Amino acid sequence: MAKWTPKHEAPEPLEGPVVATITGGTILWFVLFLVQLPFYGWFDDHGHLWWVWTCLAGAGLGLIGIWYVRGRDAAIKRAAAAAAAAPRDGSGDTPGATA
Repeated sequence: MAKWTPKHEAPEPLEGPVVATITGGTILWFVLFLVQLPFYGWFDDHGHLWWVWTCLAGAGLGLIGIWYVRGRDAAIKRAAAAAAAAPRDGSGDTPGATA
């Protein structure tokens, strides 16, 4: 059996408002949890109690996601700032370079 190899390179990942997207999703999960709380008894009687806890879990995992993407965004900005501050004259005066 022949091994499959890609015929072209994969496209670059799309970068968008990642922090806002994750924050919006987290808020949505938490709002869904709050909306379902008044119907807790109905969900329990009909065997759908997991719906309530799924929304709470989504909100909790979203908080972890917000923490992660904010750190990722900050690291990307730091790397871009460091690349912009690096000398571009090609003289080899980069920090840590040895002759």
